[in-house]
Amino acid sequence: MVIGATGQIGRPAVEALARDGWEVTAVSRGGERDGDWPGDVRVVRADREDDAALSAAVGDGCDVLVDVVAFGEGHARQLVSLAGRVGSAVVISSVSVYEDDKGRNFDTQGEPDGFPEYPVPITEEQRTVRPGDSSYSTRKAALERELLAAGDRLPVTLLRAGAVHGPHCRTPRELYFVKRALDGRRRRVLAHGGASRFHPASVHTIAELIRLAAPRPGTRVLNAVDPEAPTVAEIAAAIDAVMGVETEDVLMDGPPAAGGVGGTPWSVPFPVVCDMSAAERQLGYRPVVRYADTLPETVAWIEGQLAARDWREAYPKMVRAYGDLFDYAAEDAWAAARRA
Repeated sequence: MVIGATGQIGRPAVEALARDGWEVTAVSRGGERDGDWPGDVRVVRADREDDAALSAAVGDGCDVLVDVVAFGEGHARQLVSLAGRVGSAVVISSVSVYEDDKGRNFDTQGEPDGFPEYPVPITEEQRTVRPGDSSYSTRKAALERELLAAGDRLPVTLLRAGAVHGPHCRTPRELYFVKRALDGRRRRVLAHGGASRFHPASVHTIAELIRLAAPRPGTRVLNAVDPEAPTVAEIAAAIDAVMGVETEDVLMDGPPAAGGVGGTPWSVPFPVVCDMSAAERQLGYRPVVRYADTLPETVAWIEGQLAARDWREAYPKMVRAYGDLFDYAAEDAWAAARRA
């Protein structure tokens, strides 16, 4: 059973499990069916916030429950309550639970000297934030704590995903470069010398890890990222190649300038790069896709979402997360001042 089956991770996860021979029940609030799923996938409408509805969807039970939308202590307890009817679980977490050895994490990045300086690469042994309900990171940490504590009753594989990318994403970082290309912007400013690295995680990579974990019950925490962590400049160039455009990079030393000039959704002062050795050892994971290989479908999806409507309407969650990503006036003013 896959909870959140029609989301960006759920869709390829259902397909991967079904094609691997599992009888799959796809649970979502709308009860829709994806066109790429095999015909024998069963769809069920249920809101995971409704304990009774989710319990009814599980029914007599399932061998594996995959939850791609679990968030916080409440959802963890909800899953644990199903332990007698569920053989094991695979649950999506996030690399945002990590903090560095000085206690800095994604929640402190807005403070002076607040961005975490992680080891490269980050292993699953890296310390994590204190569980709580104050932020995305602390709620994911609370989810992990509750599930790991109940591992003797419900074996669970927790997958700490990086910067998730692929079709159906509501916050696609690739939007930043796709829209600029569509708008005819042939010059871009990149802070931190264009060298920022924020490890991406393809929906296909995550689906493969789910597929491998499903027949291997156990209580474990694993990173879930692509085989490479390209720099922001490399990402920009790869998107240009897909879209058939050429763009001049203007590399800025240090952080973004006033108005966010030079900042992108990947722009970080220190690298966020994760290690995949544990998944290789414990699940036999081997890379199935590389970042550049997945871009054509991602770009096509974003272009389709932008057709005949404003980007703010197409991606309201991006506006809430990043503000105005396309303040071209501020960028042009910065460029003029630089030339002067």
